[in-house]
Amino acid sequence: MKKELIVSHEDDLTKIALLEDGRLCELHEQEDKSDFIVGDLFIGKVKKLAPNLNAAFVNIGYEKDAFLHYQDLGPQYLTYRKFLKDTISKKQSTSSLKNFEIQPEIDKNGTVDKVIAKDDLVLLQITKEPISTKGPRISTQISLTGRFLVLIPFDNKVSISKKIRSTEEKERLRTLIDSIKPEGFGVIIRTVAEGKKVADLHNDMNQLVQNGKALLRTSREIKFRLKF
Repeated sequence: MKKELIVSHEDDLTKIALLEDGRLCELHEQEDKSDFIVGDLFIGKVKKLAPNLNAAFVNIGYEKDAFLHYQDLGPQYLTYRKFLKDTISKKQSTSSLKNFEIQPEIDKNGTVDKVIAKDDLVLLQITKEPISTKGPRISTQISLTGRFLVLIPFDNKVSISKKIRSTEEKERLRTLIDSIKPEGFGVIIRTVAEGKKVADLHNDMNQLVQNGKALLRTSREIKFRLKF
């Protein structure tokens, strides 16, 4: 007997069909009502520390606190913390990161209680949606993903997907992105960027820059469950 599992997702509705020899045996439908989608940005408040897990639980407005492991703070956590503090106090009044003061990287083998404290506000990104009794998994390493590019705040490197083999194409892409990327941001060039026209890549970069500006707006709002 030949069995097939077909999954489709459209308009926040997921359908799962089980076929046996081409005949429908089971059909399940589930509406996606989650307000916490991977990649969304939030401002959260540290609810409590869990030193035994080297992690913290963060309130972002969900019924279950989000889980933040020390390794998901990222090396630039102190820079993100300063950025959030400065924008809240309006010392940082521009979305440009060109002259923003980069802080020392945190110890990759450190402990959470040495870096963050209860009631701290953190700028974060959803990395795993909530499931069952667990809250969302989060990270303070922000990345803004487009169709062809990924924009990374507080970085300056241009990286290219290893799946792009052509040396000539790599050089073309690197030269192009170097000329259009904003200072204070790094870029990862995705595999699908290979062979794409300058206009396509430029449009993608412009959209990501607009999303980067939303970092500033997000930081000023001081609301939980704030997305853009």
